Amino acid sequence: MRILFWILAIFGLAVALTLAAKHNAGYALLVYPPYRAELSLNLLITMMLAMLAAGYGLLRLLFHTLNLPSYVRTFRLERKRDRARAAIMEALLAYHEGRYGKAEKLAVAAFDLPEFAAVGALLAARSAHKMKDYARRDSYLLQAERLAPEQDAARLMTEAELLLSQRRHQEALTVLKRLHGVARLTGAVRLELSAQQQAKNWGKVLELIAKLEKKEAIEPVYATQLKINAHQENLKNRLPDIATLKEYWRKIPAADRTDSKIALAAARQFLAFGECPAAMEIVTDSLEKHWDSDLVRLYAECRGDVLKQIERAENWIKQHPQDAALLLTLGRLCTQRELWGKAQSYLEASLSIERRAETHLALAQLLEKIGREEEAREQYRLGLNLAVN
Repeated sequence: MRILFWILAIFGLAVALTLAAKHNAGYALLVYPPYRAELSLNLLITMMLAMLAAGYGLLRLLFHTLNLPSYVRTFRLERKRDRARAAIMEALLAYHEGRYGKAEKLAVAAFDLPEFAAVGALLAARSAHKMKDYARRDSYLLQAERLAPEQDAARLMTEAELLLSQRRHQEALTVLKRLHGVARLTGAVRLELSAQQQAKNWGKVLELIAKLEKKEAIEPVYATQLKINAHQENLKNRLPDIATLKEYWRKIPAADRTDSKIALAAARQFLAFGECPAAMEIVTDSLEKHWDSDLVRLYAECRGDVLKQIERAENWIKQHPQDAALLLTLGRLCTQRELWGKAQSYLEASLSIERRAETHLALAQLLEKIGREEEAREQYRLGLNLAVN
């Protein structure tokens, strides 16, 4: 567009000069004693314009000549920048292709330029880490700190991630603590979540999940799984007293308390403290919402009104007639109430569906109580064989 403008301007000027020349009959008299010269006014104007153009051209030439060293430096820097950019791009491609040696070599080639130094050093560190050369990896991380101290966040994130992949969670947590002083990044919270999981700090895991959920930075399904696992692990690690256990149980959201894994861990803890009614309530509430064979086995260990327990379990058997664990539980409950015939029938039905050592043991104990010792010994033998094998 600019070129078109200048062409039109030149043509316009030429037309204007031509018209001016036709209508201008004046002349100029130049006197320098003892000389004098008479010129057409049009010729004088043309000569002056030509001299002006020539002067401008000479000044431009002089300016470019004086700035030639600067132009050369800029040209060389641009070429160097282009080579570094190409090296980084090739290094990234090689890294994702799994060619870590080549990626490291190409990344190192970009160290000379400050704008690519941090990226090159971090990419070289990742490549060395993939090749399990941890000493060289650490040296690249130190170079990244030296070459680009203002880009601490990227370096610390990379260092924490690489330490976590080695399961060096305590060192990773130390690095992340330094990172929090530099920048508050959602990615850093995710890394801390992984580190706290490795460290088995389940209380901290729950806090970090809550932070990520507020930012909508974690998948809901994954968050639910993590929370269930954290509550389960906290409950598995026996709490110091029943008051602490009850307080912890109250803090768990109602929707999570009916999860079978959480309910199983909690019921076992309440049973360990002799709190059978609380354990019974936890088990029954969870089974009504989410059926779980492992949880139903615990139902017989919750000592309460056994007849009511049998009645409820027999209602469940209508919905789950082929559940071997439920039949085993009914057999145990009937044994507690000395309902020998029903107990034997439930235990044998359980064995017909699934042969388990604990079912053979329960049937053997039942047969012993009713004086059928020979059959009891056979059940003990069958149960022992299953347990050994």
